[in-house]
Formats: sequence, structure tokens, C-alpha cells
Amino acid sequence: MKKWSFVIPVVVLVAAVFLFLAIRGHWTSWQSNAVVQKTNDAYVTANQIPLSTRISGTVNAVPVEDYQAVKAGQPLILLDDSDYRAVVSEAQAAIAAAQAELVANQDAKRAADASVKSAEAAIAQATAAAQAAQDAISAAQAQATQAASEYRRVDALYRHQAATQAQYDQALAARDSTQAGLQAKRAQAVQAQAAIASGEAAKEAALQQRSGLNAKDNALQAQIAANKAQLVVAQVNLGYTTISAPADGRIGKLQVHPGQLVGAGVEVVDFVQHGAWIEANYQETQLKRIRVGDRADVHIDAYPSRTFHGYVAEIAPASGAATALLPPDNATGNFTKVVQRVPVKVVLDDESSANTLRPGLSAEVAIHTNEVEKAAASPAAGNQ
Repeated sequence: MKKWSFVIPVVVLVAAVFLFLAIRGHWTSWQSNAVVQKTNDAYVTANQIPLSTRISGTVNAVPVEDYQAVKAGQPLILLDDSDYRAVVSEAQAAIAAAQAELVANQDAKRAADASVKSAEAAIAQATAAAQAAQDAISAAQAQATQAASEYRRVDALYRHQAATQAQYDQALAARDSTQAGLQAKRAQAVQAQAAIASGEAAKEAALQQRSGLNAKDNALQAQIAANKAQLVVAQVNLGYTTISAPADGRIGKLQVHPGQLVGAGVEVVDFVQHGAWIEANYQETQLKRIRVGDRADVHIDAYPSRTFHGYVAEIAPASGAATALLPPDNATGNFTKVVQRVPVKVVLDDESSANTLRPGLSAEVAIHTNEVEKAAASPAAGNQ
């Protein structure tokens, strides 16, 4: 009896150690290889959007009720838009005035172009007159030279009484006449040169005016562009007076009421978009066989007698702890190993059922991990 009383405790102790080591070494392997992976750390979630004001104003109307289902683009909050409409009208009037001034400037530019062309025509005419005057001067100079030479010859003959008085008077008159004609031609040449200078001055003035009008043109176009930008801003602000639903969904409790003055950035209502899904937080030891596309059965605590069906849409790229606002720093202090959880997104097959769920409801999820593996191992997949 003494012998057995010693052996039995030893056998029990050895068996306990063996079981401890076996469980420690193979428990996670058994868990990760399970065909159906379950978790009760799952919740219904959806896109929750706090709708806020972009501008300040007085609430004119709230055409919806608390928790109402709404469609995309449906007005939820209407602010007083009279001031913003006035700004839009002012910007439109400024654009119209600048455009009218631009049209008038185009007329002035065309008038300046006409002045330039007129001055160029006057210059061309004066240049032709100057050239004609030069030709006439050359001809008159030849006549004057010939008349002077004839006068000197007749004068010499007259002094020796070899020419009559009539011949002398005729030669003198011819000399004086050709000299007067030469002076007149020279005066015409001077007038032509003066006309050329006047035309060039007029052309220069017209070109300077045209340059100024071009600069004004650019300034007006820049002014119009600035006014159009102001109009866009005014129209955008006017659009902000209506806060609409960004998508199909439901609104939460309204936080503003007609007559209330609100500032920019004030939250007016919570919006929950249709298309809820399940966020199942699986332990890291359960992810070995889970793949995108795996079928899933979902039980919602609020509907205990109903089973929802869906599929794995995404697996988070990091654990919940790693993406937390304040992730744990395992490099400081004492370390205790904790099994991490990774969010898995499960989308329901029935969209209408998904729209009836409310974010925050608790759920239990069972993922059938062999669905994707079966599809990959099928003969059709092998032939491909």
C-alpha cells in the first residue's frame, strides 16, 4: 500500500504536466485550424456623419423630424439665405459692370486703331507730297538756273547795247519768276515735312492710347475674373444655407430649431448612412484560415431568432490596438502578452436587412473558412 500511495501522486503529477504542455503547445494550433471561426466580440457599425454648418445664420426651417429616414440630397436644415443672396446679386452686378466697361473699352480700342490708320494715311499722303515737292524743286531749280544764266547773258549784251530793253526786261522777269517758283516749291516741301511730322505725332499718340487701352483691357479682364471668383464663393456660401442628406440613411436627434442663431462649425444633427455592416474583432490566432469572400452567419442580440447571412468583405491591415488613438507601448515597463484582436468586416447579403440594423448592436459571427478553399480546390479552378 505504501508503494502505491507514492506512485499514484507521481502519475497524476506527470499527467498534469503532460496535459499542460500539450494544451500550451497545441491549443492555438487547434483554434487557428478550426473550420468555423466564431466570436461574440462583434458589433453593427455604419458610416456615422455629424452634419455641421459651414456658415453662420438663423435657422429658417427644419423640414424633418428626429430619427427620420431620408434620401440623398433631401434638405434637413434651412438657414436664412437673404444676406447670401444679396452677396450673389452684388457679385453678379459687379461682373456685369466690368463686362460693360470692357465692351466700351473695345470700342475705344477700335477708335484708337482707326486713329492709327488715319495717321498712317496722312503720313503716306504727306510723304508723297514731300516727294513731289522735291521733284518740283529739282525742276524749278533747273528752270531758275537756266533763267539766271539767260539773264546774265542778256544783261551783258544790254550793257554793250547789243540787246534791246524788251529783251532785258523779259530775261529779268523770267529770272525773278523762276526764283519765285523755286521758293514756292521749297515752301511746299517744308509744309509736306511738317505734315509728315504731324502725322507721326498723331500716330504716336494713337499708339500710346491703344497701349493704355490694352492695359485697361487686361485690368478689366482680371477684375472680371476676380468678380467671377467672388461670385463662385458667394454661390457656394448660398448653397451652404441648405444642409442636405449626403446619402440615403437616417438622422439622429436634431440639435437646432427654427429661429436659432448658429455659427459656422456647429453640429446640427447626426446622420447614419444606410448600408450597415458587422465589425467582428477576431483574435489573432483565429485569422489563419479566414479569407476575403468567406461566408458568415451573423446573430444579432436584438433579433435572437433570426440568422443573417453575409461574407467577409475586408480584413483590417492592423490590429485594433495598433490603430488605437493611444496604442500601448510594450517597450516600457513590465510586459504581459495579450492576444490581439483584428477587425474583420462582414457585409450582409440582404441590403434591406442591413438597413434595418442600428450601429452599436451586439452580434455574434461565425465565419465558414472552408468556402474560399473549396472554390480554389474545385476542378474548374484547377483547369483555369
